[in-house]
Amino acid sequence: MVHDGFLNMYNKISTMDGLLIGRFQPFHKGHLEAVNIGLSKVDNLWIGIGSSNKSYEKRNPFTADERKEMILSSLDSKILERIKIFFVPDTGDHERWTYHVDSIVPPYDIVFSNDEFTLTLYKKRGKTVFEVPLLKRDTISGTNIRELIASGKDWSNLVPEGTKQVLLKIDAKSRLAKIL
Repeated sequence: MVHDGFLNMYNKISTMDGLLIGRFQPFHKGHLEAVNIGLSKVDNLWIGIGSSNKSYEKRNPFTADERKEMILSSLDSKILERIKIFFVPDTGDHERWTYHVDSIVPPYDIVFSNDEFTLTLYKKRGKTVFEVPLLKRDTISGTNIRELIASGKDWSNLVPEGTKQVLLKIDAKSRLAKIL
């Protein structure tokens, strides 16, 4: 008879890794929910910060390092050991983009996204995808949050506390008021 502890140890030899890609402009509560959903299904989650080579633009106002700081400061310390963050620059070649991502991140078993285009590109390659449901998309979207910040309206309840602190530290209101 095999001891249960041995079976449990044997079952854990194989881990599942997932990939979540987003621009995180800024990292908001919908993104936090996507991270939590991903971590509920895999052992490790690779987070790809998309458009990492773009910043100080209307759609991409924050730098890759600022977005990384938003993510890290918004996650519970117990979660941090299960994630790794990677910078994924735009290539301008949609057909080759997923292969470019693969050259940056470690192997993964499943892709998490709520972006239809991203899901389609990975499905075309035969990758397993999981469509993350959108959390209050009418209010919790990067575009809406950026507009609220720029106009001086209340946005703080739409982002995790860590993101809020980063946005205040970098004076996001002044930056967005100039860009938008």
